[in-house]
Amino acid sequence: MTDHDRAFLQPRVLIPFIIITLIWGSTWIVIKDQLGTVPAPWSVTYRFIIAGAAMFLYARLTGASLRIGREGHALAAIFGLPQFFLNFNFVYAAEQHITSGLVAVVFALLLVPNSAFAWLFLKHPISRRFLVGSAIATLGVGLLFVQEMRASVAAPAEVLLGIGLTLLAVLSASTANIMQATARLRARPIASMLAWGMFYGVIANAAVAWTGYGPPVVEYRLGYWLGVIYLGLFASALAFTFYFSIIRAIGPGRAAYSSLLVPIIAMTFSTVFEGYGWSALAVAGGILALVGLFIALRARRTA
Repeated sequence: MTDHDRAFLQPRVLIPFIIITLIWGSTWIVIKDQLGTVPAPWSVTYRFIIAGAAMFLYARLTGASLRIGREGHALAAIFGLPQFFLNFNFVYAAEQHITSGLVAVVFALLLVPNSAFAWLFLKHPISRRFLVGSAIATLGVGLLFVQEMRASVAAPAEVLLGIGLTLLAVLSASTANIMQATARLRARPIASMLAWGMFYGVIANAAVAWTGYGPPVVEYRLGYWLGVIYLGLFASALAFTFYFSIIRAIGPGRAAYSSLLVPIIAMTFSTVFEGYGWSALAVAGGILALVGLFIALRARRTA
């Protein structure tokens, strides 16, 4: 068993991995509820104002310095903009065209660019067993994707647009993921870098929202604001702190396996709240995703 294998099984990695998977599995249906009265860029702005404030407070309480210098601010902006600006605006826009379950399924492909970019830019080797497990898991996600396509009531053009937007979100998120595994960011406190990364994300989100939709739009429905608080505190501040810690411990490829389990959880929520029906195809896809995950996580990294 390699160092990365042992690291994944340690409670400091495994427990946060389980927590973020459960949290992010629930976010898709919450995001769906955010759409409507408030333009998506303003909803994303509100989310990261809350998340950013929480991260600045957390950094202060834990003693992480918020003085990160010019290079630190440049790094925070470079990873913060694709992660907290582009990624989430693409996701919110995608859910206006396709179901939250389909967005979650397509986003599971985050594993592919994360592993490829880690191999290309960080020289992380990939074993044959890892590739086999990834292929099996991706096939499972593909079956879930086919099922969602069959169940979707949207027009084909709407579905394709939604999928395209989700793929752009995946690439944006993967860019930020790979940056977290670089030596320059690994050397800096996660709390400080997340706080400033979210700060730059808020600036970009607010600028786009104001330019495209005018002054802030507010919805007074309690459910909307409970959703914003949940997405800001738990799905952003807490989950990204855990997720970037996992990336630094086991690499972006293995960390992205949370995205393979998220669609299954998202569809479970959809079953309870939206009446989603599990077909034989969906069950087979879920089983294959879990089997592939198990195989790939047991893979030995080549020297």
